[in-house]
Amino acid sequence: MNWIKLNRGKIRVYGKSSKVLSPKMGQVPDHVAFLNSILTNDIKQLENGKFNYNLMLTGKGYPIDDFFVLKDGEEFVLDFEGDSQIRIDSFNRLKLSLKVYFETLNLNHYFIFGEGSEEFLRENFKIENTPDKFQYIKTEDFYILRNPLRLGIDGFDIFATEEIKLNGREITQQEFESLRIKNCIPKINKELKEGIIPLETNIYKYAISFDKGCYTGQEVIARIYFRGKPPRIMAKFKLSQRIPEDTPIIYNDRKAGIITSVDANSLEAIGFILESMADTEKVYKVEALELKLLYICRELNIE
Repeated sequence: MNWIKLNRGKIRVYGKSSKVLSPKMGQVPDHVAFLNSILTNDIKQLENGKFNYNLMLTGKGYPIDDFFVLKDGEEFVLDFEGDSQIRIDSFNRLKLSLKVYFETLNLNHYFIFGEGSEEFLRENFKIENTPDKFQYIKTEDFYILRNPLRLGIDGFDIFATEEIKLNGREITQQEFESLRIKNCIPKINKELKEGIIPLETNIYKYAISFDKGCYTGQEVIARIYFRGKPPRIMAKFKLSQRIPEDTPIIYNDRKAGIITSVDANSLEAIGFILESMADTEKVYKVEALELKLLYICRELNIE
């Protein structure tokens, strides 16, 4: 079993019912309406004991944050990168008069994966069965989530009130990042950031609902989606040596794309390239170095 302790924020979101009414949602509690209006996935239809992945976008459709959202009874738990208080302050500015409330949860966060993970959970947390993908188990002291989007492999998030003693091998942050790049998983502030539309990545079908109605950035996303594919696609590349992230990709003296994540160990990288120029037989340039296109990151094989 492999494991790592992650430093991520956790917020509990709850609220009261008011007169919020929309043609799509009907009348719902304020906290449901609030989250549904700022996040890209369907919050209203999320079932208790399940979670989904969401993006928060600018009005231009660019990602500014991402969240795993757990439905916990009548409340929600949000898991995200960054400081909880900064995020709560931002939410408080956005909620206006809605009766929505936020509370920081001080939870230790571990991610485990690999052979022996399920046995470890059953033996140490006294559970008969591990949860299915995008579902979780909760007790008074912990949440266990089966989360295939963390690294693009079968693995489990553990949110716990106390420190946990884990078996197996603790991996480093660099190893964790290498696995993310290997499996072509986009990351906030890397592949999901200003200037990149989520539809250019391979994670959009897990992050975006096209049926739920309005949210910030929805018009841009819908227009591009229903018009057809965006011009750029996310891809995996092989470098000859390490280069800085955000380096342009050049083909025939034209900018063809950009490198967004680099694994210093394997010299593999994630980036975006114009689909019209994408060809594994072509030789691209980054800072006068040759760059090889390995493959297009079209689908996540996590089902």
